[in-house]
Amino acid sequence: MTHPGRAAGGGGSKRNAPAVAFVLKGYPRLSETFIAQEILGLERRGLDIRIVSLRRPTDHTDHPVHREIAAPVLYLPEYLHEAPARVLRAWWRARRMPGYRAARRAWRADFLRDRTRNRVRRFGQALVLVAELPDGIERIHAHFLHTPASVARYASLITGLPWSCSAHAKDVWTTPAWEIAEKLEALDWLVTCTESGRAYLAGLGPRRETVKLVYHGLDLSRFPQPPGRTGTPRRDGADPAAPVVVLSVGRIVPKKGFDVLIEALGRLPETLHWRWVHIGGGPRETLERRASQLGIGDRIAWRGAQAQETVLAAYRAADLFVLPCRIAGDGDRDGLPNVLMEAQSQELACLSSTISGIPELIDPGKTGVLVSPDDAAALAGALEDLIANPDQRRRLGAAALARLRADFGQDAGLATLARLFGLEPPARAAAAGT
Repeated sequence: MTHPGRAAGGGGSKRNAPAVAFVLKGYPRLSETFIAQEILGLERRGLDIRIVSLRRPTDHTDHPVHREIAAPVLYLPEYLHEAPARVLRAWWRARRMPGYRAARRAWRADFLRDRTRNRVRRFGQALVLVAELPDGIERIHAHFLHTPASVARYASLITGLPWSCSAHAKDVWTTPAWEIAEKLEALDWLVTCTESGRAYLAGLGPRRETVKLVYHGLDLSRFPQPPGRTGTPRRDGADPAAPVVVLSVGRIVPKKGFDVLIEALGRLPETLHWRWVHIGGGPRETLERRASQLGIGDRIAWRGAQAQETVLAAYRAADLFVLPCRIAGDGDRDGLPNVLMEAQSQELACLSSTISGIPELIDPGKTGVLVSPDDAAALAGALEDLIANPDQRRRLGAAALARLRADFGQDAGLATLARLFGLEPPARAAAAGT
């Protein structure tokens, strides 16, 4: 089965290229542009990718990058009871493979520690993946260390194929330590996108060298030159007819801290004129109600989930970007949010929090401003200062763009991944073709 508009045999001419099944929780997803950019970048370097999605898409649109990806998509049954015949056929085929019993023992041990339907579903999806695995696959690679990695691990045990993983944020911090340790022992290698995440994972695994830091980076070719903020109006919050535009992009979930931002905005002086624009999906009723109680509801524009072209236009129209990330009650947190890099690509000054990998990107006072998470008073103080000081915003935005271009482009990370996947470095490949 393929994503609408893609040919089942996609992937172009990739003779002699390694063939890898990428197991994703869902595809395509508007909130996971960084994964799509990585897939496209690896395809262009010669990797033959087949996408395996545990869920069908729920977004009503996609990004341009999704339409450039050639990889065909195999959708596994999201719920086993909806495709009983397919699951039964897969089990009948998989049970005859040499590694089936080992996979079943591993799953049983996992289930005894995590007696959930999700754990059962992971094994059933692994059976379907094994039974319907495209010909020529040499490796299974999971994006996210929780559910996709479980499916990849069981499928690897059944087939004998090696497997690897890209870990990101929630999956790093909410997957049980025992499960992480066992997966790290079973896989070939794992990459993660922050040094804080790498250090944590390396401390759990038996082989520290299998855990590697690879920043996602940003495909700067997709982001035009910033709008030249030295020529834009010097909005400083003094003119009610020209409020400072504060932008946030992110799903409305606890780890993004938008409730803290609402409280901070409510603390700003009434004489300071601003407008907050939020882009992202999720339930916003509680936030809207609190904004109304604080008397700031009419200063907020809720735009919902948007395609990347619309998000880019919002970056270019904004004066300041704010993402007050925090650690949620269940331990979930961001890694290094791509939206911060996207905002920096448009020379926007960024205000965020001192958690996870964010300080690896933002040097406080030099390339942005960071405050402690869950501190509405500190966030309000930083907002007031930045809203009232356009020169400071421009200085921070220019320095952030320079740092982004120097240290957080996509190419370095893609080169590391290409080597891990067994692709020849571009220079060697070019020499071999002459």
